Amino acid sequence: MKNTGPIPLETSERRARPAIEVRPVQAPPPAGDFRRRHLADQGRAYAFLLGGLVCFALFSWYPAIRAVVIAFQKYTPGAEPEWVGTANFTRVVQDPEFGAAWRNTLTFTLLALVIGFAIPFVLALVLNELRHARAFFRVVVYLPVMIPPVVSALLWKWFYDPGAGLANEALRLVHLPTSNWSNGADTALVSLVIVATWANMGGTVLIYLAALQSIPGELYEAAELDGASLLQRVRHVTIPQTRFVILMLMLLQIIATMQVFTEPFVITGGGPENATVTVLYLIYKYAFLYNDFGGACALSVMLLLLLGLFSAAYLRLTRTDGETA
Repeated sequence: MKNTGPIPLETSERRARPAIEVRPVQAPPPAGDFRRRHLADQGRAYAFLLGGLVCFALFSWYPAIRAVVIAFQKYTPGAEPEWVGTANFTRVVQDPEFGAAWRNTLTFTLLALVIGFAIPFVLALVLNELRHARAFFRVVVYLPVMIPPVVSALLWKWFYDPGAGLANEALRLVHLPTSNWSNGADTALVSLVIVATWANMGGTVLIYLAALQSIPGELYEAAELDGASLLQRVRHVTIPQTRFVILMLMLLQIIATMQVFTEPFVITGGGPENATVTVLYLIYKYAFLYNDFGGACALSVMLLLLLGLFSAAYLRLTRTDGETA
């Protein structure tokens, strides 16, 4: 008789194990299907891009090109335009307010760089060092940005009131001399710079804060081990690591302050004694007070050329060696 003893364990496991199903390898899709899917994805992407391009063309590029054309025309709504060459530019340059507008605009820009460029950076440094209530203070700093610009300007107009304004009331409370603020020819422009800085620094602070939080902590630890003070760490670690952000925000701030309009229009109306007439405010006067759209567009083209040349020179001078190569 055959041996009918117990079956070895290895043999029983081999018999109990289910058979592995071998599936045939699926062939790759035909090249035509892949190309069709690729073209469909590209088509959807370009369709979304087309919407943005149409919006830019209608509301940004077309008005800009139209303004350049009108700058060389005698243009009155409802009448046939008449080509006048550079007569609009000549008339605008001879305007007594032309020099005052450019002088006030450049002064406003310089004051905004002195006052409004350092404050957001310092606030970002302080917020970055906070350990408690950091989110609350971020909201407090960003809150002015959420207020409509006209509402913000009206609040500051009441704040600057020489009679019952809160600014002079605070000065009287501590027995200090009061000021005319936005009603004085010597202090009006500085007062507007303070308003613009307060209203717009929230977004700049958050950008600086994001840049600061991206700096590796090992750099600060190494600087502390070398005995670097707080100011030395800011100078040798923080500023070099955030150089690109600082330069880009400086360019954007210069472009924005050269186009200041809301504060002079709402708070001072260009006064007193044309002390706060800016280029953009003068463009508004030409277009909607003098009904001279040709002069307004000529001023706009001048401002566009100046900002374009400055931006190109600024980006050229601030390029790093790697970018130059």
